[in-house]
Amino acid sequence: MGERPGGQLTGIKNRGGRDRTMEPMLKNIAIVQGHPDPSKERFGRALQAAYEDGARGAGHDVRVIDVATLDFALLRTKADWEKAPPPPAIREAQATIRWAEHLVFIYPLWAGSMPALLKGFIEQAFRPGFAMDPGGGLIAARPLAGRSARIVVTMGMPAFVYRWFFRAHSLKSLQRNILGFCGIEPIKVSLVGQVDDPDPARRQRWLAKMREFGEAADAGYL
Repeated sequence: MGERPGGQLTGIKNRGGRDRTMEPMLKNIAIVQGHPDPSKERFGRALQAAYEDGARGAGHDVRVIDVATLDFALLRTKADWEKAPPPPAIREAQATIRWAEHLVFIYPLWAGSMPALLKGFIEQAFRPGFAMDPGGGLIAARPLAGRSARIVVTMGMPAFVYRWFFRAHSLKSLQRNILGFCGIEPIKVSLVGQVDDPDPARRQRWLAKMREFGEAADAGYL
């Protein structure tokens, strides 16, 4: 991961600056774009752009963590997870997550779950000492408490099939076992099915909905 002029690391973008003193309802929003393919042709990236545009237009601060552009290795041992220093890209991502008041995770459903690259990122970023109190067990302190989240999952199948037939098991793992365990709540969910459908009206409805979510930073929406 290189540096832009002025020392800003690539892979994380800061947009929509504002003076917060007169706008107490506005939020810091971090969007975690979890698609491993950096191509802008992916519909998940269009959803990200729509959410980001709506949020910035309403005055929220937005930073984007684009997992596809980050340089990090997969964790292979318990010792690495607990004690090894995170690589620079992960440290910067952790700073963005710590800065945020609201998190948005956007990713495609691959082989019934999130892509391996996103899972590797979460394992790197949500470590003991950052996302949870090391050794604290089920009643441990939750350093990320006070933040809310939305999870957006795109898929080829109809969304109701994933939710009711497959029971959305991988989504529940992220929602409850990772984000919820770290104290993040409430967590809202959008399942975007049939993304290969060429019908432009379906896509435009979802893009409009994401803009609305971004404008409100998900307040008042399910």
